[in-house]
Amino acid sequence: MRTPIVAGNWKMNKTVSEAISLAESLKGLLANVKGRTVVVCPPFTALYALGAVIKNTNILLGAQNVFGEERGAWTGEVSPLMLKELGCSYVLIGHSERRKYFGETDEGVNVKMKLSLTHNLKPIVCVGEREDERERGKTIEVVTRQVKAAFEELDSAMIKEVVIAYEPVWAIGTGKNATGEDANSVIGLIRGIIKEKYGQEIGQAIRILYGGSVKPENIEEFMQEEEIDGALVGGESLKAESFARIVKFGME
Repeated sequence: MRTPIVAGNWKMNKTVSEAISLAESLKGLLANVKGRTVVVCPPFTALYALGAVIKNTNILLGAQNVFGEERGAWTGEVSPLMLKELGCSYVLIGHSERRKYFGETDEGVNVKMKLSLTHNLKPIVCVGEREDERERGKTIEVVTRQVKAAFEELDSAMIKEVVIAYEPVWAIGTGKNATGEDANSVIGLIRGIIKEKYGQEIGQAIRILYGGSVKPENIEEFMQEEEIDGALVGGESLKAESFARIVKFGME
């Protein structure tokens, strides 16, 4: 039985004081939640403050990105060593906005995966097709390429804590979302790729999320599907009540 996981990606939102306020609200709303992994990924500037707020709670800290080197002359970048010291358990890698706007490549995603795992940071690696790729029937080709590249040269011992997020790019921040059936089909494909590479047991155990305009009103549609293990939530994670409702799907 895979433990459901819900991660909130706050993107470039919330000052430190605003982030603390949101985290304090979430602490209260999620205090009694069990059997779910809950992760919040604030901006880098708020990581230290949030680490203190959510310490010893059932909310885990994640970063939105990481650089592929431990240290050096890389102005503006943040290393996995820094994230671990701040108390991060998870890190988003390869988010579509990083790929689209900052030129991140499949190869770069793989470098970040390896280094994060070396430092016991659990990657949430994002994959997904653009709208034009979907319209041209390229979804399977694109997602397969991204998954295989992300896991290149990673052995089975390394990937047990990896989470995969299927985020169709056309559904992120657009109000559009895949149907539960569509998302389940692609996530089933992803799980099949992992099974082929690492075996049935690991493929069955790895957690795969759906992301893309997830709301309290549609979370059940996705979570009733067999292959989907949770959600990577964008805009709705900035609202304490909404995010809490998503986390508590099926519990109320």
